[in-house]
Amino acid sequence: MEEGLKLYSYWRSSAAYRVRIGLNLKGLNYTTVPVHLVRDGGQQHAPDYAALNPQELVPTLRHRERVLTQSLAILEYLDEIHPQPPLLPADAGGRARVRALAQQVACDIHPLNNLRVQQFFDREWNVPQPERDEWILHWMRVGLSALETMLIASFDTGRFCHGAEPGMADCCLVPQLYNARRFHLDMTPYPTLCRIEEACLALPEFDAARPENQPDAI
Repeated sequence: MEEGLKLYSYWRSSAAYRVRIGLNLKGLNYTTVPVHLVRDGGQQHAPDYAALNPQELVPTLRHRERVLTQSLAILEYLDEIHPQPPLLPADAGGRARVRALAQQVACDIHPLNNLRVQQFFDREWNVPQPERDEWILHWMRVGLSALETMLIASFDTGRFCHGAEPGMADCCLVPQLYNARRFHLDMTPYPTLCRIEEACLALPEFDAARPENQPDAI
C-alpha cells in the first residue's frame, strides 16, 4: 500500500472529485487536506497554498516530496505508479479514446462553468445570476450532448464509458453530472450518460468519493 499521499481538496470541486475516485479505484490510502474555495476569500489564494500550487486551484496531490497538479495528470501518474487496476486501456486506440472522453469534460465543459469563471462574471462584469446560470447550462448542454452522441456511436462503450470496467473517463463523467444536477440541468436527453453514472455510483469507490461523503462537506 502506497504511503505519503496527501490530497488538497474541496468537497464540491469536480476536479478534486475526479482524483478521489481514481485514488479509491486504485485502493490507495490518502489524507485529505481541505482547501475551502469560498471561505476567507478563498483559501486557495493563501500564500502557503499558492506556494504549493501557483495556479491556486484544487486538487493538488503531494506524494512524499513530489507535488502534482491538474486532475488528469494526477490520474495518469497514479496509473503509472500503480498500474492495477488500470484507468486507461492497454491498447493505444483505447487509451486515445478514453483520454478524448475525459478531456471533453475536463478541458471543454468544466473550465467554462467553474467557480472562478462565475466569480469573474459577478465581480468584474456584474452579470446577474440568471444570466450566469444560463451560460453554465448552455455549455453543459453542448458538451454533454456531444459526449452522449459519441458514447452511443461507439462499440467500445460498455457498462462504463469504455468497456466493462471503470476508468479515467468515468472519473471525469460522474463529477460533471453531479455539477449538472447542482444547476438543475434536465438530464432527459442523456440516457447513456445517466446509465453509466448509475453503474459507477453503485460501486463503493465512487460512493466514497461523493462530495457529501467528504470530511469537509458542509
